[in-house]
Amino acid sequence: MCARKRSLVTLAKELSAQVGEMCFAGEVAGVYNPLDYAWRAHRKFLDTYGRGQKRVVFMGMNPGPWGMAQTGVPFGEVAMVRDWMGIEAKVEQPKEEHPKRPIQGFACERSEVSGRRLWGLMAERFGTADVFFTEHFITNFCPLVFMADTGRNITPDKLPVHEREPLEVACVAHLRGVLHTLQPEVVVGVGAYAETRLRQVVGDDGPPVMRMLHPSPASPAANRDWAGTATKQLVAAGVWGAA
Repeated sequence: MCARKRSLVTLAKELSAQVGEMCFAGEVAGVYNPLDYAWRAHRKFLDTYGRGQKRVVFMGMNPGPWGMAQTGVPFGEVAMVRDWMGIEAKVEQPKEEHPKRPIQGFACERSEVSGRRLWGLMAERFGTADVFFTEHFITNFCPLVFMADTGRNITPDKLPVHEREPLEVACVAHLRGVLHTLQPEVVVGVGAYAETRLRQVVGDDGPPVMRMLHPSPASPAANRDWAGTATKQLVAAGVWGAA
């Protein structure tokens, strides 16, 4: 008997509860869980654009400080989420706010470059969010933001093994549920870390996995026509047709 498909809302609630109970120490001075304090916006995203099956699922690593950390939407640069997706909601304060990484929600005036590039490409190619999300969806592997005392972002792969492993177990289970529900024909890791996690979950019997260049400005390659490079990668892999 096939396992029952579960809604993305239910899966996100469960993941939020699981990771919300985890403790992180060492150089981690602050942890944000946007699935908690930005739940209203995240749920709007899932309810509006996460229904039905999707031909392509893109996956990133974890939220950025000026993107999903503020809006609750993966790669969620404020202007793209509000103006292109039509999503806006009240964002609460985290239980413990990092003094150098304030949460201002949709009032945040900083622009998340990765999100602006990624969603900007989708807007340019597909026009409206409704058209894009008809066949596509974008998620993250890990929902948490980790910060050093300076405010510096700490990615999940840099966590100590004893902290990283239980986090990855919860995130892998969530990813399996998301892929089972959305039934994609192809999955795309946005960056090497995401590709590795997807291959771990999909295995040999699932949909093909490919990697696209991450849009982070920290990558020199991404600062040289990221949109053009990413489009060529997706077209070459057969994910998109030639324009």
